[in-house]
Amino acid sequence: MTTHQSTPVSPVPASSGPMTPLPARLISVEKETHDTYTLTLEPPSAPGGELASRFRPGQFSMLYDYGVGELPISISGDPERPEQLVYTIRSVGPVTTSLVTRAPGDAIGVRGPFGTPWPMTEARGKSVLIVAGGIGLAPLRPAIYHILRHRGDYNRLVILYGARSPRDILFKKELSAWGLLPDTQSLITVDYGGVSWRGHVGVVTTLFKSIRAQPAETYALLCGPEVMMRFALRELQIRGLPKNQIFLSMERNMKCAAGFCGHCQLGPFFVCKDGPVFSCAAIEPWMDLYEA
Repeated sequence: MTTHQSTPVSPVPASSGPMTPLPARLISVEKETHDTYTLTLEPPSAPGGELASRFRPGQFSMLYDYGVGELPISISGDPERPEQLVYTIRSVGPVTTSLVTRAPGDAIGVRGPFGTPWPMTEARGKSVLIVAGGIGLAPLRPAIYHILRHRGDYNRLVILYGARSPRDILFKKELSAWGLLPDTQSLITVDYGGVSWRGHVGVVTTLFKSIRAQPAETYALLCGPEVMMRFALRELQIRGLPKNQIFLSMERNMKCAAGFCGHCQLGPFFVCKDGPVFSCAAIEPWMDLYEA
């Protein structure tokens, strides 16, 4: 990958609105997998910049790489650490590749946070089942952090995570550590394990046989490829989970984050402002429609 010359953090006029990126200083870039990186930013110091770090689990920001482009990226850090903004990014195109090759001290534009959050308040007093595929674990990590910080507010926490292969597993150390905590279960499966893999092999829904859940007392939070979420939805409904206790994070071509451009329309919804987190009751009719 190529590297960049440093981009200085420049002041932004106090009149900047929600469509103007505020410059945040890049603190660090940490390699998670062969193609995925976690960026830690210092929230913008410009007027209004303190709002960028006040997010709820499940929300996203628009990250702007000056002179390259802008992308929606879910916030993957701890919502109760306002001194930093954390984003986990897979390097798959010009903007993401440019972002992950920036150097500490560089400026990255930030807009947001935007979107609907995970139902952390509604899930109080219930068990929480996390079902994630691939980089879909990143938008769910703030919800996990929230539950662990407020452990007495929730019952059992179950984390089911699927990756393509062992080298694609995200947040390996945290997944292992979470599984050792009281009333917490963390299971990982991969599509292709190889000769050295000793864990589960198969799609993430194969892990359902290894858990026990009381449907009426469980909230399920899903994020990953849409095909994975469709199959997970079916498994959860077979097991009796009410549709209004199943929530999904959708990602469809978000461009403006304000519902102006229409690129992310999904049926009657704009994913950027009506989502990205939806209840199954609201979104299920549109899940099987390509480019609905």
